[in-house]
Amino acid sequence: MSIGAKYSFIMKKPQILNRIHSPRDLDRLSQEEIKQLAQEIRIFLVESISKTGGHLASNLGVVELTLAIHRVFESPFDKILWDVGHQSYTHKILTGRRDKFHTLRQEKGLSGFPKSCESVHDAFIGGHSSNSISAGYGIAKALSLKGDQHHVVTVIGDGSFTGGMVYEAFNNAGRNHDNLIVILNHNDMSISKNVGAFAKYLSSIRSKPGYRNLKRNVEKILQKVPLVGERVIGSLISSKSLLKKWIYNTTFFEEMGFEYLGPIDGHNYEELKAALETAKNMKCPVVVHVDTTKGKGYPYAEQNPGAYHGVSTFDIYTGNPDVSPKESYSTVFGQYLVKLAQKDPKICAVTAAMKYGTGLQYFYAKFKDRFFDVGIAEQHAVTFCAGLASQGFHPVFAVYSSFLQRGYDQIIHDCAIEQQHVVFCIDRAGIVGDDGETHQGIFDVSFLSSIPNITIYAPESYQELKIMLYQALYHTHAVVAVRYPRGAESIQHHLVCQEYQDFLYEQHGTQILIITYGRITNQAYQAMESLRQQQKSVSILKLLKLSPIPSKVLDLAKQYQSIFFFEEGIKKGGIGQELLSDLYESGFCGQMRIVAIEDEFVKQASVDSTFKHYGFDKDSMIEMIQKQSF
Repeated sequence: MSIGAKYSFIMKKPQILNRIHSPRDLDRLSQEEIKQLAQEIRIFLVESISKTGGHLASNLGVVELTLAIHRVFESPFDKILWDVGHQSYTHKILTGRRDKFHTLRQEKGLSGFPKSCESVHDAFIGGHSSNSISAGYGIAKALSLKGDQHHVVTVIGDGSFTGGMVYEAFNNAGRNHDNLIVILNHNDMSISKNVGAFAKYLSSIRSKPGYRNLKRNVEKILQKVPLVGERVIGSLISSKSLLKKWIYNTTFFEEMGFEYLGPIDGHNYEELKAALETAKNMKCPVVVHVDTTKGKGYPYAEQNPGAYHGVSTFDIYTGNPDVSPKESYSTVFGQYLVKLAQKDPKICAVTAAMKYGTGLQYFYAKFKDRFFDVGIAEQHAVTFCAGLASQGFHPVFAVYSSFLQRGYDQIIHDCAIEQQHVVFCIDRAGIVGDDGETHQGIFDVSFLSSIPNITIYAPESYQELKIMLYQALYHTHAVVAVRYPRGAESIQHHLVCQEYQDFLYEQHGTQILIITYGRITNQAYQAMESLRQQQKSVSILKLLKLSPIPSKVLDLAKQYQSIFFFEEGIKKGGIGQELLSDLYESGFCGQMRIVAIEDEFVKQASVDSTFKHYGFDKDSMIEMIQKQSF
């Protein structure tokens, strides 16, 4: 029987899952029923995510762990936090959201991440990594100050330990005696394979099974001792025994002030439950080290967890995506960077645990000595690039727009002040759609354009991406950013450059001018053409260089009576506002309307739906221009 057929057959008659409506329903289940429930949840996840897309492998790996957490702790009185939130789906299922799971990552549906506004069981938002221990410590301290003895449980993957914020949190939390339990979910993965010294350190702990095996044998003996056996077992688990120190010496966590339990088999419910109960009774900061398998229970995901980390819809029978992968901005960037690096030995590629997401797998395959995956550590990545640049190399940091936010100080202090030549290739710029507020790439233009001596390019086509990357590497000084959206190009016009230009301009009269940049140029051009067919003259100017704004753009714009600036980003501090200010300072007497994202966060929805909501689609542009100009 095929994998898909087996899963579908079992899910026709779920025996346990339909009985679970809240975490307390777990209390009535036997150990065998818990095992069956874990299997049913995995099947439910595979079938559901195959239809909606989402994060699969990470969620399959924490089913037993989530069941044990909710059996031992009482949410929402005990607070449960999920670092990043890629592994929170079972938590959502157990906390009354299974019936809405078909709406996952859809407009007005369930978020793909924990959100406190979605459920009282989501103690803190999760979208970016490495923040859960800091937030958890803050919540634990607040509970202590209120005299509340409930616990705070944070679940954090070993991949998130490549982010420096984790160590800042450990440094503070371990000095206190609040009820904070950190569950280290060790699966050797973030999205790509984990890197760095800490990954090796955790592997060294995992490779010493002596303590775990000896403890099991001692427990079996003690369980046969009448009356006192169980009490002695509890003492053995919770104490820092000489035996434990002999095998492990002292763990990093204990040096930071935390008690340490583990490693625990993350797919053995009874072991997990016992360890969590022990941690709960300690009444102090504890790390519970859990070993799990990312993708557990679905062979395709187990064999290739990176490929099944975040998936679109797919066929459960074959594991293949419903839509064949297309060429994208990410792949075009990655392949062209390889072509440039073949001729230029000074080009280095840097990623923050997103080798595949940013298209740098091609560079890694060709130039391993010049490829650097620094882990989930954007701050370090930026300054590392500045160090490379200071010695004459050409570092290219490929990073998602929403993740670059974490390196803002380093861009200013370590790169811009001394004008180090670092190239930021900003992927997922603009609206990203179903990942929602935490991943929308709408802030980078505003926060970058305010930095002195920075240059920002915004190609619309693959060809322009190559041209702008070359320009950034060889004809632009200091800090340079090249920003491009998620997915594939979609261009139905001819306003595309074939060699470097700051902007492209097509004139049709001198009354109305559309100015825009990036992929919404496609919508703007179609709007202009539709208006022209109605005998209404509208010109268009596409910016390729956003910052500094080319002086000739001001000269052209001042000729028009009405200007409409469409910007797929936040309005405050955007290029539209900068241009408006420059125009009026230079004597512009016409009117300018900026259409951008007002003072709000963009919710999850399809890109097309979001475009329509904010007025970035062709029809909305036409309606606005007609209403205000003719």
